[in-house]
Amino acid sequence: MDVIIPHFLKVFLAFFAIMNPIANTPIFIGLTSEDNPLIKKMIARRSLLIAFVVVLIFCLSGNMIFRAFGITLSAFRITGGVVVFLIGFHMLQGEQSRVHSPSHEDNQKSLEAELSISITPLAIPILAGPGTITTAMSFSAGKSFLELIITICSFVTLCFITYFFFIYGQRFVHYISESTIKAISRMMGLILAVIGTQMIIDGIFGVIHMFQMQQ
Repeated sequence: MDVIIPHFLKVFLAFFAIMNPIANTPIFIGLTSEDNPLIKKMIARRSLLIAFVVVLIFCLSGNMIFRAFGITLSAFRITGGVVVFLIGFHMLQGEQSRVHSPSHEDNQKSLEAELSISITPLAIPILAGPGTITTAMSFSAGKSFLELIITICSFVTLCFITYFFFIYGQRFVHYISESTIKAISRMMGLILAVIGTQMIIDGIFGVIHMFQMQQ
């Protein structure tokens, strides 16, 4: 027990710093600003469940997956960065996609369109991005079974905390005006675009470093 608790706190704090539910809550609010509370809960649950599954897979066989498909972490960063940048750019422009304008003819497809943001960009790459995946792999790859369980349990704990932030952190929206919500949404779009740009830069530097190591 003297070893388990310190190790759990170490892993948990590492995940918390990378995934940062406090910083991601305004992004979640911006992405779901036009959705009703039920849809928001569904999006939050689905995004966290997908993020957990992704982290679990990479905890168990991350290095094997990357090697099998010839994928590098730098390529993952660049691709994820492009996706996040484009979504942030559209939010910054105040544009609304079909996600926020469901058709009357096809409500089921519209619902799936709304829930699609739980996969991208929320689950991947915001929640389970390169940093989170790297952290999960570093604390589980080649480690003991106990350390693997601790890594998984610490991420599960963080998922519950993040869900709390996503759902109850939106209550302040009731006390501000619609124009303020739109301003927050555009500001979060800018932040998303910057995050995407930084991911692309990190990926490019990773590629350069890889080529330098090969020479």
